[in-house]
Order: sequence, then structure tokens, then C-alpha cells
Amino acid sequence: MYNNPQKYSQLIKQEASRLGFMFCGISKAGFLEEEAPRLENWLKHNYNGKMAYMENNFDKRLDPRKLVEGARSVISLALNYYSDSLQSNAETLKISKYAYGKDYHDIIKGKLKELLSFIRLEIGDVAGRAFVDSAPVLDRVWAKKAGFGWIGKNSNLINKKSGSFFFLAELIVDLDLNYDISADKDYCGTCTKCIDACPTQAIVAQSIVDGSKCISYLTIELKEELPSEFKGKMDNWIFGCDICQDVCPWNRFSTNHSEPGFNPHPDFFNMKKFDWKEITEDVFKKLFKGSAVKRTKFIGLKRNIDFLNID
Repeated sequence: MYNNPQKYSQLIKQEASRLGFMFCGISKAGFLEEEAPRLENWLKHNYNGKMAYMENNFDKRLDPRKLVEGARSVISLALNYYSDSLQSNAETLKISKYAYGKDYHDIIKGKLKELLSFIRLEIGDVAGRAFVDSAPVLDRVWAKKAGFGWIGKNSNLINKKSGSFFFLAELIVDLDLNYDISADKDYCGTCTKCIDACPTQAIVAQSIVDGSKCISYLTIELKEELPSEFKGKMDNWIFGCDICQDVCPWNRFSTNHSEPGFNPHPDFFNMKKFDWKEITEDVFKKLFKGSAVKRTKFIGLKRNIDFLNID
């Protein structure tokens, strides 16, 4: 019935572009044999910290056919979130660029639903599921297989022409498509800027991050008190961290996103240290309505601010 993979692949990529995705690439769904020992070793070293969920669904993380019955293809997508807008005061407390605007999960899920509806309209009764960073899918591995770029020393997926400030997502479908060529070349070379710049020394080996030391993990994932060993090492980050991306030479090619939903509340860029220190729950709700920052809740953000012990 569905016997024109080249035509279908072209249609899907055209629609993905129309929806605003930066990249769209396709891989054959199957078992990620090379990733099994890497994931096992990462977990064995407890690099997942308190993220116990990373130990669940081991088999599903390695094989999308266990997530979607009859899966034939993984459609990988990337959505740019880069912004050259800066918080007004260089000494202010910092929030990762990806959380400036509306929660990316909601924005990308909406786009993926549109893309899946388009596939069903144009091709037929295709079964599939959309995934945005909240299910056991190894996004970066599939994006690499789809030809987006390579996995850098900081474990981010990097593209030669666009850097690394983009979200990754997938549609896993039971449809045969044309498959892209995996990006096997690594262009990091001897550069160690990300390793050298990380204040908590979280990058422990080539493309391996000790999540339990990562500022993003500490400010978002960790729900208990922040360990005292990180006092003075947070570099004023209170939600997420962009250091390893900001210093990456490939990110000089990043361009501003065109997604209105990623623009922050107009008051956000004017927040100074004192404003953050005195932030109320009402101001928190106003600044971060519908934002990914709500994931840490007001109490979590206050914990992060207080930990910095700012004047």
C-alpha cells in the first residue's frame, strides 16, 4: 500500500520545514547496539545522580520498536531556540536560553501532532507516536543517525552550520521511508573549551557528562538541598546552564529563532540580582507562566537563589 518511500520522505521534510523545524532527518527503526554498553556504563557510574527514571525502560531506550508496535522509521526533528538577547545586567542571576519563553514540550508537541496529522492525510493510516524529551528515547543518537551532526565532548548534538542551541524530538512511525546517512565525523578535534569552562567539572570524558555534577541537573532535577561542595561554583545559574554551549566555537554560527512562543515575558530581561533575591510567588507566576521554569516550582527556584548567598 505505502510503496513510495522517496516521495513520502520528501513530503514529510517539506511539511517539517513549513512547521518551522530547523532539521528533519529519518533513520531506520532498530536496536541501538553500540549504545547499550555506553548507557549501561553511564548508569553503573551513577552519572544519573538522583534521576532514578534513567534506570527504567532500559530496553525501550535502545529499541524504538518497543515503544511503537511495528515501528519502521524514526523521524528526527530539531527546533532552534537560540537568542542573542541578554539579561540586562551581566551580574544578574541566569536562566538557560531554552527556558526564556513557553515550555518547549508544549510548543513542539503541537507541531509534531500537526506533522503526524499531515502524514495521515497525505499518506494514509500511519500509526505513530510523538516524543519530546519526556520518554525513553535517545534523542541525540537518533539525530546523529539522521545526519544532523555529531555528539560533542559536552554530549550535545552539534551541527557545523547551526551550532547546538536546538531542541530534539521524534516521530516514530510504522512506515518505510528513505533513510539519511549518519553523521559519523566529529569536528570537535582537540578543542576542550567546554571541558575547561565547566565550573563543576561535570564533563568527565569524551561525550560523557556526570549528570550529578551538572548545573542543569542541580538546579532542576535535584529536589533536595544542593550539596555544599558546589558552593561558589554555580556561576549565578538558577535554572539550567548554557556555559558549555556558550563557549563552543561552533555556536558562533547560531542564528536567532523565529518562534514567538520562545520569547520571554517583557520584564524578564530587566531582573537584577536584588529582584531575584526578593522575588515573590506572584512575580514568579507572572514571569514564568507556561514556562519550563515552572518545573522547579517557586520553592525550587528560591532554593537555587538562596544557595548562591548573594548580596
